[in-house]
This record gives sequence, C-alpha cells and structure tokens, in this order.
Amino acid sequence: MSARDRILERVRHALGRTEPLAAAQLDSVQAKLRIHPRGVLPTMQWEPLAQFRSRCLALASTFDEVPRLEAVPHAVAQYLSANELPRVAVCWPELAGLDWSGSGLAITARPTKGDDHVGITGAYCAIPETGTLMLLSGATTHAATSLLPETNIALVPASRVVRCMEDALDRLRSERGVLPRQVAFVSGPSRTADIEMTLVLGIHGPYRVHVILLTDL
Repeated sequence: MSARDRILERVRHALGRTEPLAAAQLDSVQAKLRIHPRGVLPTMQWEPLAQFRSRCLALASTFDEVPRLEAVPHAVAQYLSANELPRVAVCWPELAGLDWSGSGLAITARPTKGDDHVGITGAYCAIPETGTLMLLSGATTHAATSLLPETNIALVPASRVVRCMEDALDRLRSERGVLPRQVAFVSGPSRTADIEMTLVLGIHGPYRVHVILLTDL
C-alpha cells in the first residue's frame, strides 16, 4: 500500500467508510465540483472602483488613477520621485512598449534577478471586496517580478475589477479553463506579526505595493 493509499484509507475510516466511493457516488461529487456552487455572499452594496481604492488604502497600499495606458510612465515617475526610489525597474514584457525613457525612467522588460528594487506588473484582475490583486504566473507574467523587488507597482484596468473572490475565480475558469502553475492573491504589502507581535512589512514579499488604476480600460 502506498503512502497515498494509506492517507485515503485513514480519511475513509474517519468518515465511517470501508471502501472507496462507488462510481455513481463519484459521478455525483464530480458533477457538484463542476458546478462551482457559491456559498452565502454579503450584499456588497458599494461602487466597485471606489471600494477597491478604499480597501487598497486600508491595507497600506498606495493608489493612483490614470485614464489610459500611455499615462502610466509619468505616473510611475511621479511615484518613484515622491518616495525617493530609484528610477530603474524591471517590468513584464507586455509593458515594454510604453515610453518609459520619455519620463526619465530606465525600465527593462525581463524577469527580476533578485537585486531589482522596483518591479512593474499588470494584474489578471482586482477584487474590491478585499482590496486584493490576482496575478497569474506565466511565460510573460513572471511571478518573481511582483514578489522579489521591495516595491511592486501593479497596473489594473478598470474592466478587470470584479466584485468578489467568487467572481474572480469564475472569470479565471471561463477565460483560461486550466489554472496556471501559480495564482497569487496580493492584499497590500507583505506583513507579519509573528515576532513578538510586532507588525513588520516586507517579510515574504514587497515592502510597498502601489496600484495604478487605468480608468478607461
């Protein structure tokens, strides 16, 4: 008996079963999983974009809005200058065509090597209920770019703002079908209070998260 078989046998024993599920029972379980039933949800009677901004700020992210993608380099330059951060960064390849140099920035489209201070990414979608960014790993959406640099600047089109986690997962299933290797949910800067109950930022991820909402996209 393999380790997997032993674990499943113990689970069955705890459930009062002696044998694996019959074929008809298994079909019923799989059918329910395919439906993705939702539990009880809050009313969420708020305007999504305003709620997203409010929750981001409550989680210690910073927030900005620009009308279109072409305005992003100027907004990024302003943010970096205001926080006395280097005007050098890495970005996802999809953002390489922006006029970064026109705003005095040196931005390279490549995966981070671990010593980059600023990483600029997009986001698959955003969740106003919790102020969360949902990022998918992939060949051109490098997960490390949002995790390793001290500062993550994330661009979020308004059209990718959904109401809640259930909406985000439904969109992922309908658009992608198969989950990517990694799905990251980012709710503000990384933090922990494990050591003497003192809150410390930037432990397992970025010290700063700056969200730029693209209102016309």
